[in-house]
Amino acid sequence: MDDRRAWVAALMRELGASGPTGLEYEQYLRSRKVRIGVRSQSSGARWTLGGHIDLSPRYLHDAPSSPYALSLVVHEIQHLRQGPLTALSVYGELQAWQTQFRFLLELVGGYTGVPGQVTAIRELLQLPLGWDRAALAAARHLMREYAGRRYRVDLLPLYPLHREILYVLLRRRPDLTSVR
Repeated sequence: MDDRRAWVAALMRELGASGPTGLEYEQYLRSRKVRIGVRSQSSGARWTLGGHIDLSPRYLHDAPSSPYALSLVVHEIQHLRQGPLTALSVYGELQAWQTQFRFLLELVGGYTGVPGQVTAIRELLQLPLGWDRAALAAARHLMREYAGRRYRVDLLPLYPLHREILYVLLRRRPDLTSVR
């Protein structure tokens, strides 16, 4: 258990030292007293309703400076910043994915990996973050192309739930200036 805590502490230091974006997110963690833990799960990381972040134990085999592990933490911090209603929507996921992969790009300067996944990420980064339902549907498709069929973003509403209900009832897109 102490090895896990030491690894997470080193990860936090690496996040803060990774540049302005990493420092901003590390400061958010500290100011909100967000606990980062390590727990078995099907995904690489997750946020909790209690305001914590859990990473998969598979990342313990990587150095705490692993760009991908750091980017996962940034992704989950973005969800904590959004709040649950936004985080549990395709809109929230698109924002978190774009934040994660732009941060990863800052760290490593490019993407490597399976060609289809790299293409999906590049296309995902080109989508506008907004209330266009076609763009959000495209984001949903690209996320599943990248992460696989077990990634159940298809179960999430396109908009944050309260906005999705209003859309269904009134057929009106949310105000562009409002996020939550």
